[in-house]
This record gives sequence, C-alpha cells and structure tokens, in this order.
Amino acid sequence: MMHRSLHYYSRVNMPLKLELIAAACENMGIGINGDLPWRLKTEMAYFTHMTTDTEDKNKKNVVLMGRHTWECIPEKYRPLENRINMVLTSQSLDYGDKAITCKSIPHAIELITEMQNQIERVWVIGGSKVYKNAMESPYFGRLYLTRIKKEFECDTFFPPIPNNFVLIKDPAVPQDIQEEKGIQFVYEVYEKDN
Repeated sequence: MMHRSLHYYSRVNMPLKLELIAAACENMGIGINGDLPWRLKTEMAYFTHMTTDTEDKNKKNVVLMGRHTWECIPEKYRPLENRINMVLTSQSLDYGDKAITCKSIPHAIELITEMQNQIERVWVIGGSKVYKNAMESPYFGRLYLTRIKKEFECDTFFPPIPNNFVLIKDPAVPQDIQEEKGIQFVYEVYEKDN
C-alpha cells in the first residue's frame, strides 16, 4: 500500500487529481444554515493541515469550492490562507486577488494545469453539488471523509459515495477513533476501485 501512495504523488506533467475533503455526520449531513453543525477543533485542524501542508515549500495547494461555500466562510477567514482559493460559479464574479473564479470543474482543471508548477495538490472542499461533480469527474483522485459518529440536524448533505469507492490507508491520516467534546469521529480515505 505504501508503494501505491508514493506512486500517487509522483506524477510528472500529469493533470493533478481532485482530492475531496469533507466531514459528515451519521445522516451524511455536512452543513446547516450555511455553517457547520458541529464545532470540533481537532477536525478543523485536520482540515487545515491536510489542505495547507505541502512537501515542496515552493508550492501551494488549491482549495476548490462552490460559490455558496465561499460565501459561507466568515469574511475574516477569506481567502483560506496559504492556499490558492478557487471558486466555481456560473456568475461573472470577480474576487480580486482573494480567489480565482472558474465556470466548471474542467475549466478549473485547465487553469490549474496552467499553474501546475506552483501547485502540489487540489482539494475540493464543497458544497454538495461540487463534491458530486468531482466524484463523477475523470479527474477524481481520493475522498478524505471524516465520519462524525453522531446525528446532527442538517440541511446540506454529502452525496452518495459510489459503490466502486474503496477504503484505503493513507500514512498521513490517523487510523484510530478520535474524540472531542464527547463526540467520536473517524478519518476515512477512499479511492476508486478500477
């Protein structure tokens, strides 16, 4: 499995794969009223670490999100720091130097490919429709899903995980059950089984 992981990151001049990162509770809810239904510092630190850290300190990661997700990030945290923020939108919006806008996932891949020498990883961070499109995309790489072992009231849900997605181990991801504020959660990593 280690060999596969090393190979996974040793792409040369290949389009970068989309890596999805999300947290969902037992009913697969991911949000309510434009916010997270829970406050878990450990899980938020995991998200920040995974989406920010790079092996090559001259490169940055992309965080790719829908317009609604962008708007739900509190203004003081926009753009997400030390990452290249990209927003998928059909509207003609200009976020200045805060975020790059793109019309679709293929358009985002095009822009990312042009900046490839500056980018290490591409993280899809929501919302629901963007996750679904990314999982169905030929550019899909991995899904990093935190399963929160409790049910919360939600109005936004993670799309169904395709049957051909299999659990794998990633050495960068803790394997055991995490717990904070009496809430248990576990980090899962999926790849498509070809």
